Amino acid sequence: MIMADETKTTESTEEKDVATTDTVAVADTPKSEDGPRVSTSSLPKGRYIETVGRRKTAIARVRISESGRSAISINGSSLNDYFPIESLQKTIHDTLRVANITQKFSISAKVSGGGITSQAEAVRLGIARALIEYDLELRDDLKKAGFLKRDSRIKERKKPGLKKARKRPQWSKR
Repeated sequence: MIMADETKTTESTEEKDVATTDTVAVADTPKSEDGPRVSTSSLPKGRYIETVGRRKTAIARVRISESGRSAISINGSSLNDYFPIESLQKTIHDTLRVANITQKFSISAKVSGGGITSQAEAVRLGIARALIEYDLELRDDLKKAGFLKRDSRIKERKKPGLKKARKRPQWSKR
């Protein structure tokens, strides 16, 4: 009986050795499509890159795809309709201008939460992150312009006994 137990343990250790060599072999193989994108300058037809941009409580899911026409749509409407203020339109176009890309991408974004300014800045961050996935060489230019840093400032919560986050009630002598 002792012999049978010993054979079982040797079989199990051999199986473990085989399993570890299999995992090592898998780890040594280079990643194909699942790995990080390294400086590719074109997307397959019908493919897109999706990224997320955030600012305050606004969240933007941005998709860019290569097409012959340049179109930016936000929540199903055009950029001019959704952001009627020219400075907000400029905020979104700044990312493409810094990357020297003008008529190459079709961009669609779904935005929720926050105000219109924070939504525009969330879309800008999402576009910048998508352009980096598209071409890694654009990172330096976008980083120098400050488009890759998430602005994490949010509204401070109201404290008990105060009127707002820090505003105190007026002091009265009598």
